[in-house]
Amino acid sequence: MAALWILVASFLFSLMGAAVKLASSEYSVAEIVFYRGLVGIILLYFFIRHQGGRLRTGHLGGHLWRGSIGVVSLWMWFYAATKLPLATAVTLNYMSPIWTAVAVIAFAWWQGGQRIALPLLAAIGVSFGGVILALRPAFEAQQWFGALMALLSGVLAAVAYTMVRRLSRAGEPEYRVVFYFLAVNIAAGLAGSLLPGGSPDGAAWHAHSPRGAALLLFIGASGVFAQMALTRAWRTGKVLVVANLQYTGIVFSSVWGILIWHDVFDWHVWLGMGLILASSIAATFYNTVTEKRAAAAASAGVDQ
Repeated sequence: MAALWILVASFLFSLMGAAVKLASSEYSVAEIVFYRGLVGIILLYFFIRHQGGRLRTGHLGGHLWRGSIGVVSLWMWFYAATKLPLATAVTLNYMSPIWTAVAVIAFAWWQGGQRIALPLLAAIGVSFGGVILALRPAFEAQQWFGALMALLSGVLAAVAYTMVRRLSRAGEPEYRVVFYFLAVNIAAGLAGSLLPGGSPDGAAWHAHSPRGAALLLFIGASGVFAQMALTRAWRTGKVLVVANLQYTGIVFSSVWGILIWHDVFDWHVWLGMGLILASSIAATFYNTVTEKRAAAAASAGVDQ
């Protein structure tokens, strides 16, 4: 079931990304973040009431930290999705295993005596080679800032996923994790809309058209169901399976980009995306195997 949940989440997130890109012609990123949280939290509240769930938690600090990091990552990704082809933005955002590998190697280097894992080093090198190829059109079109936002979003997403797993292991149900995340979305979107310069045209809020309102409702609904599915997949599934199946989002996003915006990529971009995908899967596999070995060694030490 975890494999099914992550496939559902990837599909819904890809649809949400397409809707965000469409809605960006009528709303600022801050407004989209706000309405995504507002619509999602209303739907989720009725779900919680129906299921008899509770919102009281003993891990409020953990939820707020996860929500803060997550909403900054979301904001950056929304911005990148409005500036880059959807498939490119999604691919860069899904580089979290590579950033985890960078952190592992940096830690090993800092410790001095630890051996640097050559497979991780190779995965990082291949991945950044893929980034250069995939972003070639973006840099030619002066879209480097959107590309930077997508890359940084992936860094923060890696941290946020780690915090989600910790909250889940602490016994927090997925609906509670998502609820507090959406609450932070509302606060951040509201603050961003009211700050000077929050919108390119200077307007804090924009009037709703039928098309715009429908897109915002869809973004909120698809986002909350995708977040629920993702959280459940991480809580119940094997890390290796969940982490690798989430890359189907790149495939879904490529399809929407071709069908809606008629995106056409040359072989450099496809090769770059393929290298990023392959190296991220390899890094995920290596990190997971290493963690299992370390846990087994620690357990054996305790038993002795």
